[in-house]
Formats: sequence, C-alpha cells, structure tokens
Amino acid sequence: MSRLYLSAAHKSSGKTTITVGLCAALRKRGLVVQPFKKGPDYIDPIWHGMASGRDCHNLDFHTMGHDEIRALFMRYSERAEISLIEGNKGLYDGVDVKGSNSNAALAQLLQAPVILIIDTSGITRGVVPLLLGYQGFEPKVEIAGVLLNHVGGSRHEGKLRAAVDYYTDLPVVGAVPRDDGIRVPERHLGLIPGSEFDDPTGFIAKTTRTMEEYVDLDRLISIANNASHLVLNNGEGVRVEGSGGLTSVPKVKIAIPRDAAFNFYYPGDLDALRRAGAELIFFDTLSDTALPPVDGLFIGGGFPEVHMEKLEFNAALRHSIRAKIENGMPAYAECGGLMYLTRGISWHGKRCEMVGVIPAETTMHERPQGKGYVVLRETGKCPWPLSHSRGEPVDIKAHEFHHSEVSLSGQGDTFQYAYEVLRGHGIDGQNDGIVYRNLLASFSHLRDVEDNHWAERFVRHVRNVGCTTV
Repeated sequence: MSRLYLSAAHKSSGKTTITVGLCAALRKRGLVVQPFKKGPDYIDPIWHGMASGRDCHNLDFHTMGHDEIRALFMRYSERAEISLIEGNKGLYDGVDVKGSNSNAALAQLLQAPVILIIDTSGITRGVVPLLLGYQGFEPKVEIAGVLLNHVGGSRHEGKLRAAVDYYTDLPVVGAVPRDDGIRVPERHLGLIPGSEFDDPTGFIAKTTRTMEEYVDLDRLISIANNASHLVLNNGEGVRVEGSGGLTSVPKVKIAIPRDAAFNFYYPGDLDALRRAGAELIFFDTLSDTALPPVDGLFIGGGFPEVHMEKLEFNAALRHSIRAKIENGMPAYAECGGLMYLTRGISWHGKRCEMVGVIPAETTMHERPQGKGYVVLRETGKCPWPLSHSRGEPVDIKAHEFHHSEVSLSGQGDTFQYAYEVLRGHGIDGQNDGIVYRNLLASFSHLRDVEDNHWAERFVRHVRNVGCTTV
C-alpha cells in the first residue's frame, strides 16, 4: 500500500492546500488516490474528496482503537494506488504530553513515511535546526522528505535548498511559492468547505498546476512506493465491506439534507446507515419545500447561521419538518442540525426563524462555546436503544466545535437529556442530547465506530417506531 503522511511543524503551514493539490495532481496522472484526515474534521475531507474523486476517511485516536484505525486504513486503501494522510496541527502536537495521539504516533501506527511541510516565511538557514530537531525528537518517525512552502522567490529557495542539502540528509521534494490565490479562505469555524466555495473546480485546478510545477511528484511516488508492508496486528488480511443494507428486513428511508447549510457527514457513517438497512434520500434545505416521503430524518452539522436568512425564507420546509417531528417521526440532529430545529438563530444583531420544534433559542458568539473531544454518559432517556448490548448506559467518545449557545425560550420549558457530559461542554457544560418525542438533538458529533455503532441503533429505532412512509 503506497502511502505518504503529510504533516508540518505547526498548524496553518498550508497542509490542506498541498494535500488537495497533490490529490488532484496524482489523480491527473491516472493514479487512484485515497485521502485520509487525522482527527475529527469535516471541512478538509470535503476538499480532499473533491480533488481525489474518492471519499476521505478520518482516523482518530479518541474514537477509534489502534486495530480499528489500521483496519479502516487498509480497507479503503486496498483498491487505491496511493494513499495520502493529512495530519492536523504539527507533527508532534497532541493533547497527550507523551504524544500517544500525535501525528507522529499515527504515522508510526500506519508505518507511513512523513513529508514535512515547512512554512518558510521569514526563515532561510534557520530551517536546519528545525529539521534536525524534528528528526531527532522521535527517531522512530520516518521523515522521508521536506516540502518547502510559502517560498519568497528563487533566491529564497536557493538559500533554503543549500542549507537543507548541506546540513541534513532530507531530500527537498518541492518548493511551493507564496501565492494567496491557492489559500482557502477561513471564517469562524475554519476553512470554507468546497461545497460552499464560489469556484472549487477552478481552485483545485490551480493548486494542481502549482503542484505539477513546483513539486517532484516522481520523487513523492517513489517514497510512497517504498513504504513498508502493512498488515493487521494479527497478521491477517483485510476484508472490504460492502455498502448494501440488510436483506432480511425491509429498508427504511432516511432523509438527509446535503447542501450549503448542512454538509458535515462522515462517509463511513453514511455507509453504516446503508449497511444497517437505510436508503438515504438527500434533499436541500434551501430550495426544497417539503420533506421527501421518508421514515426518519438525520440533520448533520454545517453552517446554518451563515445561511439563516435563506433557511428562514423557506418556511414551507420548516413547517413540514416540524409537523413530521411533532407527529412522531424519528429524527437525529447534530450541532448545526440542532440549531436549525430551535425557534430561532441570532447572529450579528439579527434573528431568523428556524423550525421551532425545540423550545429554545440559538445565539452565536464570537468565541467557541464548545471545542474539542467530549465524553458522554448515556442517561437512559435516549429514544434509541442504548449502546451496550445488555442495555446498560455506557460512556461514548465524540467531539464538538460550536460558537453557538442554546438556551430555553420560556420559563415553563424544560429539556430531557440523553447524555451527561463527562468531558466537554455540550448544551450547558453538564448535559447534551435534547430529547423530544422521537427526536435526539445534540451538539456532540458521533462517529460510527466499534465502540459506538449509532447508525444501526438509529435505523433500528426508525424501523421499530413503525412510521408509515408518506
């Protein structure tokens, strides 16, 4: 399995742009490129998927065990000719002081050669102690090459290359010039997703040309091809799972908005829903005026605050969704989906009406209200079956990232919660997962993994409720 791990000394070094460009450039050469992203992230994988033509999958130590990470990586890499893994933050960064969840740890787990992307703004010879320090800090990490980014010109490049060649044994696999035209704009939650970008195809084409001109693609391919043989810890091969649903029971239809306002979905979770027996019916909250005829609803995260005026204008769909949930339709909403189901969203001094099925108001803040990994303990009030096979509440690992706050609309309103928050913020620092009728709405983003097969439980809930498709 040819593979490369694309990391950096620190965040905002240009990893995503480089990865997008490399995915597209290698694909243009006729290679089947499989992208991966470390950690919980929706936005970068959207770009990677658009550039490679294949879904990008996340590898996360918080929600996944080592064997599961390796198995998932091998499963989706098996039919690819080269896999690219984009790290998060810096190579040695992580919440554990010993580095057990760092990019370096993931690169070692996958036995992937690392290409270190260096933001060279304002440095020349000073790049050398940085590289030597990164090589010596954890010698077991295979740093196989350095890619110089944000280079100021030919003279700057010459000084950098001369220093790296003289003092280190690292090959310089590319020197990409500083170019604001190949930087993805950012806003309050990070990069703008490709699904909302004005011209994603044009942007990807430009990054492709940049990689072709300034990066030694042949050298990168050679490094990737020389990666050591990777097997599961038990020495067995890996089985490629199908995406078909269960055959012994009828399928249920689940509506999922996939548009500019809601686009945060893990491809593996969508596959898990299908395997559990769901037919996924995608719709657009900005243009469709009614829910399609379905048995259940799943609204993922996204940016409803950015599109709140259009969401408010589409009153017909909001009324349709509210009526279905009030009538008992099973529904699940995460973060942006939760915000959409409240009575209104307030941002920058303006308020817009939302669905209104949850008796709460959403207020946007300048600073994050919840950010990072969370640990949830089930209270037993969730409308779905509990995650434990014996029906005992267990702890669930998930993640959150929101600038929004949800508060009760009136004094007489109360919430029932599916989760007690052991780590993180959730709704109020202590609880998350608002339960109303057959709805579960949470700030936390779940991941369908070995310790929490939420997709199967949700599909079972949809089927057991016995909603008639309308």
